[in-house]
Amino acid sequence: MIYLDNAATTMHKPQEVIDAVVEAMSSMGNAGRGAHGAALSASRIIYDTREKLCKMFGGTSPKQVVFTSNSTESLNIAIKGLIEPGDHVVTTMMEHNSVLRPLYELQEKGAELTIVKSDSRGVTDYADIEAAIRSDTKAIVCTNGSNLSGNLVDLKRVGEIAKRHGVLFIVDASQTAGVFPIDVQEMNIDVLCFTGHKSLMGPQGTGGMYVREGLAIRPLKSGGSGVQTYSKTHPTDMPTALEAGTLNGHGIAGLHAALEVIERTGMDHIREKEQDLMWRFYEGVKDIPGVKVYGDFSSKNRCPIVTLNIGDYDSSEVSDELLTEYNISTRPGAHCAPLMHEALGTVEQGAVRFSFSHCNTEEEVDTAIEAIRELAREDA
Repeated sequence: MIYLDNAATTMHKPQEVIDAVVEAMSSMGNAGRGAHGAALSASRIIYDTREKLCKMFGGTSPKQVVFTSNSTESLNIAIKGLIEPGDHVVTTMMEHNSVLRPLYELQEKGAELTIVKSDSRGVTDYADIEAAIRSDTKAIVCTNGSNLSGNLVDLKRVGEIAKRHGVLFIVDASQTAGVFPIDVQEMNIDVLCFTGHKSLMGPQGTGGMYVREGLAIRPLKSGGSGVQTYSKTHPTDMPTALEAGTLNGHGIAGLHAALEVIERTGMDHIREKEQDLMWRFYEGVKDIPGVKVYGDFSSKNRCPIVTLNIGDYDSSEVSDELLTEYNISTRPGAHCAPLMHEALGTVEQGAVRFSFSHCNTEEEVDTAIEAIRELAREDA
């Protein structure tokens, strides 16, 4: 199978990740729940993973790295833990439902929401983001990279807007963490939310957030923490404040191994290969009669995503044909990005997303190009 659905999850994990998870499942205890060797081993690997993530994101302290199950949980913690009724929030049409749905829930409870529009290429104007800020604005919440168009957001530029107006900046880095450089201090990011199973190449069920020192977030959960057992309230010290219950130690061990692979391979090398594959595919399909490609391709720097349609062909049918006739896995439909589909004009048809990993090859890309050429010829 040619796997081109890496924006959903990287399926081809490094062997080191697989080995680390298997080893952890036979040797790891419960971090923070005992002083025996197995528990201490779990604590060490989890802390070391915090250190690696803190370094990757330019943070100030590993204790500000919180582990969750994915970006969705991280974003729910951040949004619901910081926004209250009466607060105003600015977001964009580029967002995934993991941002939009928590904001809609808060809107029903009395928060106010401004959604900055995108143009037909999925591009959001930074001036419109700044113009949306009001005196009662609490936060800007936005993605670093669209999971549908592949367009990037300049986090430093938005962070400067947020800092200038004294509002919080919450970032969804689901598509970029591990492959694009992110510096939370330089970019004035207050909360960075990420998942472990995409470009970080870790196991599913891993993710987290980096929280700026001094920023208190109301916890989404409370319960066991391994410390302060006799207190009726959950501990407030980070990261325990936002980590109730047993962590996914086995998954975090795999994420630790994935981070070592990224360090050893080099983030720049990984990104450059993925983008080379993406551009090879784009150049191969963009001029095929009947094919429409979505997104802004005026900048070389973008997520390794190409989303397209063939004529009026339903996107699910195209994806099915790619799988059954060519053994190519893609993602059709709405991609949990409803407003971006509105901007692109693809609500009814959906779109077929090709997303690339550094594990893919030029031969696989060329096979996918030829498949689109043949399907477009059939549709003509």
